[in-house]
Amino acid sequence: MASLHKFYLSPLRSVWPLGAAALLTSASSAAPPGTITTEQLTTRLSVAIESLRTLRCTVEAQERIGNHINRAHSLMKLTYRPLRIYIKNQKGIEVLWVAGQNDGDAWVYPASFPYVTLSLDPNGRLMRGNQHHTALQAGFGTIADLLRTTGLRHDNAYSRSFRYVGDTTLQGRPSHVLRSDFPQFRYVNYKAGKNETVATVAERFGCGEFRIIERNALSIGEQIPEGKLLQVPNAYGRRTIVCVDPKTFLPTMVQVNDDRGLFEKFEFSEVVPNLSIPPEEFTRDYNGYKL
Repeated sequence: MASLHKFYLSPLRSVWPLGAAALLTSASSAAPPGTITTEQLTTRLSVAIESLRTLRCTVEAQERIGNHINRAHSLMKLTYRPLRIYIKNQKGIEVLWVAGQNDGDAWVYPASFPYVTLSLDPNGRLMRGNQHHTALQAGFGTIADLLRTTGLRHDNAYSRSFRYVGDTTLQGRPSHVLRSDFPQFRYVNYKAGKNETVATVAERFGCGEFRIIERNALSIGEQIPEGKLLQVPNAYGRRTIVCVDPKTFLPTMVQVNDDRGLFEKFEFSEVVPNLSIPPEEFTRDYNGYKL
């Protein structure tokens, strides 16, 4: 079990071929054509994500862990009602999670010693210790959350800061560009309330769980003592870029920079939405799986 933590890589890590400066220059140099507004684009993006029934895609990503950028290339397929997830990365690691099965655990083939399929909590230390997001957040859910405003947030200024800045070409594909410039990004002090968890704090600030855990040296799943003083990001990023396919209105890329530079980047290709996926592709004995 311990060896898996060493070799398990995020299903969402990989190489990012396009620099932020180049993308910003490209998008900014092309004046918005006036055929879509910021509100229309954000609404269509959110609706497209929320309307997904199935999804196949390839993901290239980078995630900053400590002072290093972890990279990976992954194949994903998902159904949403019920939620079923299969992920395989470039090292041959496979993850299968199916709602209502395996006592809520994921089946994980580590592609390394002990070369046997393990049952692991997708929210636990072994599967979360070196990645920003859980396997249960595969797909576009985190991106939709960047734009979401809610009464639970202490401040919705970040979500409201996104603007349509024009169009660009990304990996040979046209994309609308949404950009958030949030120079007031910083870490703030927050005193944990009664029954507070990392998840409730992350929801309050819209910052994601990873940096709260990392900054405050917390353990995955740790209960936060009432009154504990935490350092928490006041938003998800200082500069965020989301590229959107003008045909499907699904994301083709998201890049987030914070006070330390690059935080994470994800690029989506070979995206096939809402095409039926046979249920047997979410079983352990499906042809080609090592689960």
